[in-house]
Amino acid sequence: MTIGLLAVILSASSAQAEIKGDAIRIGVLTDMNGVFATAMGAGSVEAARMAAEEFGGKINGKPIEILQADHQNKPDIATSLARKWFERDGLQAIADGGSSGSALAVQELVRANGKIFLISGAGANQLTDEACAPTSVQWTQDAYSTATAVVSGIMQNSKEPWFFITGDYAFGHSIETTARARIAELGGKVAGSVKAQLGTPDYSSFLLQAQASGAKILAINVAGDNATAIKQAEEFGLASQGIKIVPMSFQNVDIQAIGLKATKGDLIVTSFFEDVSPAARRFSDAFFARRNAMPSQIQAGVYSAVRHYLQAVKDADSDDGTIVMAKMKATPVSDAYTPNGRIREDQRMVHDLYLVQVKSPEESKRPWDFVKLVATIPPDHAFRPLDRSKCSLVGK
Repeated sequence: MTIGLLAVILSASSAQAEIKGDAIRIGVLTDMNGVFATAMGAGSVEAARMAAEEFGGKINGKPIEILQADHQNKPDIATSLARKWFERDGLQAIADGGSSGSALAVQELVRANGKIFLISGAGANQLTDEACAPTSVQWTQDAYSTATAVVSGIMQNSKEPWFFITGDYAFGHSIETTARARIAELGGKVAGSVKAQLGTPDYSSFLLQAQASGAKILAINVAGDNATAIKQAEEFGLASQGIKIVPMSFQNVDIQAIGLKATKGDLIVTSFFEDVSPAARRFSDAFFARRNAMPSQIQAGVYSAVRHYLQAVKDADSDDGTIVMAKMKATPVSDAYTPNGRIREDQRMVHDLYLVQVKSPEESKRPWDFVKLVATIPPDHAFRPLDRSKCSLVGK
């Protein structure tokens, strides 16, 4: 190779690997005022800011800016906001994503323009399955891992029939489909199912159907409305009738809203809780000092994803989506959220999950002391195996 040719190659590489924007802009696109606002919303924005502050608010001389927008859980609004950010505001990455329907819509947009999408809120399986995109990563939860672990944990001790009250949206459908498959694999049965619209205020008719079905395990699969459904199930006295209430997707903010009396003993799958490690406790305490609440797993995931993205921008000295994603995938994820994460071929960030049990009021020693660890689920047991993936990126 001649010196002249080598100079041309190095020059081209240098031209690609630079931060071209006047700032590094990350937009937190989430539900700010709706049913998911407590688990996402302003807390996700704060978590992103905490990640940015770890870099001193700038990278290689370029300021880091955290923007925020409320998509109101409407895919058309989510897409419109994301397009405006990309085309008018010079945004390089979107974090959180909110509900699955909105995230799936935004993912189609980033597929076309190569921007980065750091999904923490949305859990629909499609995001890293048939709808996977090369610069989009599903960071925190997903329906496959959550439903599989919950069903496996419950059916260790019970083979009674199930009934599902399922949210009529992408994540709810994904959870029930995955749970039904696992129930069948373990020799169980589903006695019935009913769909509920997001924001349903009265679950009495659904609870009556569950009672009439003969099921002994009631799957509350209405993320966003868990507090309403579980409180009403308690008022119906289902537990005293021998029906076990199982929340399929549950977080610390849900326990805070409902209380330990109604949730004690419940098994929950989570990707984060404040006492899982000293680093998690330090982050959680710092978050609490700013928000007067502990971070949800989604908010902790936003922190982790934004932090990992910014580190990749710094290491690559680039804000080009393809270059930054390559660096993110080449770098292990190790922070307060997870000590051993990595981004797989299907754009799923895999990490430990935790099967936890809700404490009784007597066991809880301080505010937000809600759960105790039952088992750590390693990544190869938690997430959908790659040989079952429909993602077009697998094997390439």
